[in-house]
Amino acid sequence: MSLLFTDFASWRAHCAATGEPLYQPVLAYEIEQKGRTEDQIWDGLQRAYDVMRDAVQTGLTQDMTSRSGMINNGAKKIAASPVTVLSPEFKQLVTRAMGAKEVNSCMGRVVAAPTAGASGILPGVLVTLQELHKLSDRQILEGLLVAAGVALIIEQNASLAGAVGGCQAETGSAAAMGSGAIVYCLGGTVDQTFAAVAVTIQCMLGLVCDPVAGLVEVPCVVRNASAAAIAFSSAQIAIAGIDPVIPVDQCVAALGEVGQSMETRYKETALGGLANTPRGREIEKMVLVQDVQILPDEGE
Repeated sequence: MSLLFTDFASWRAHCAATGEPLYQPVLAYEIEQKGRTEDQIWDGLQRAYDVMRDAVQTGLTQDMTSRSGMINNGAKKIAASPVTVLSPEFKQLVTRAMGAKEVNSCMGRVVAAPTAGASGILPGVLVTLQELHKLSDRQILEGLLVAAGVALIIEQNASLAGAVGGCQAETGSAAAMGSGAIVYCLGGTVDQTFAAVAVTIQCMLGLVCDPVAGLVEVPCVVRNASAAAIAFSSAQIAIAGIDPVIPVDQCVAALGEVGQSMETRYKETALGGLANTPRGREIEKMVLVQDVQILPDEGE
């Protein structure tokens, strides 16, 4: 069963040969790998989605001030902003993705999908998608399985970790998962679903991981919001039938190649990029001093 997830081409071929929807072989994979029944897998997916929805709600209703002070209720400020640049739906997408990620930055409960650093993207995408199109939870859970299949292939052929492939591997992969889920849930074809993944990767390729003070806060939270937006735009492009030109498996290979060639300072080490700006270094010093604990001598 795991051979189905070597690449997108084999996933496509399996579904073409069997007539199964995209989520079905992923479900079978989950049952086989985890040794659980189908009902248990669906229950687990429901719990995960419930946590995602809770994170969105928490981020928009509770105090989201991180210990460092860099995160300070940004999602609620956007929601309450008197100047509206975006459509109401687009604004909701951005606030939900930011809010869920702020929950993570404030040590709340999230689903790492695929990582904690990208934990606002799928919640923002799926909650907004469900509301806009009046989808059932079951449809969203099928989309989550499709997203999981996307992540599994990216993980095997590139990476999902910022420490390995930069932020393109974290928020980029999460956005790709989200765009694929959107197209699937809206009845797109297999080719359109995979095209959404390809377009998303193309848009996110090369993004470095440069967390200020080594904390998953800045620029991580705002990148979750922008990645959710890219997921939606990529899904729209793909479901309209636009050809990404570069096949999805080759896009994933490019993601891995760029990640391998990226300098270490741009891979979650806080040595380059925004973390290495004068202000970034000032914040790092303040955070380090704040967190220092003077331990007593062993003899005391």
